[in-house]
Formats: sequence, structure tokens, C-alpha cells
Amino acid sequence: MDLSILWVVAAGLLEPVWVYSLKRYNASKNILWGLVVLAFMFIGPMMLSMATEGELQVSIAYAVWVGVGMVMTTLLGRFVYHEKMNRMVYVFIAMILVGVVGLDLVVG
Repeated sequence: MDLSILWVVAAGLLEPVWVYSLKRYNASKNILWGLVVLAFMFIGPMMLSMATEGELQVSIAYAVWVGVGMVMTTLLGRFVYHEKMNRMVYVFIAMILVGVVGLDLVVG
């Protein structure tokens, strides 16, 4: 397995960190939370950049990164911030996950 896909998935898994930190910063105006936001907003794209140095196509890498990040951020909203979601939200999230796994199988 090409390590590129692992870089992209890891970058997507880290996306909720800056989203969570941004919410904490907005609530507290604590500069440390602001620095965490900036750090993770930098780390994610850097990991995406590292992924595209390998065999992984930029378009596929970006789709996987955004897909994983969106799913993880949605789960953060649901379980940490108790946002309400109906069944169709879960259906569409599952469709995104199937697409991400499918891209990995086709490209990887």
C-alpha cells in the first residue's frame, strides 16, 4: 500500500482538531487556542502536500482529505456539540465513506 493514502487519511482525521480549537478560541479568546487553530490549519495541508509527492493524484488526494475531514467534523458536531441529525444525514455520510474507500481501492 502506498503511504500517500495514509497521509491523506491522517490529514482528514486531524481536520476536526482545528474546528474544535476554533470554537474554543471563539468562546475564550485565549491565544493558545488560536495558536492550535493556526497550527492544525497548517498541518493538514502540509500532510496533503506530502501525500501528493507519491503516486496519489492530487484530485483523489483532495477528495479523500475533504471527505474524511467532513465526516470527522460532522461526528464532532454530533457527539461533542450535540447537533441534531436525521437519518438521511447518516445515509449521506455513509455514501461519502463508501466513496473514499472506493477511491482508495481503485487508486491504492
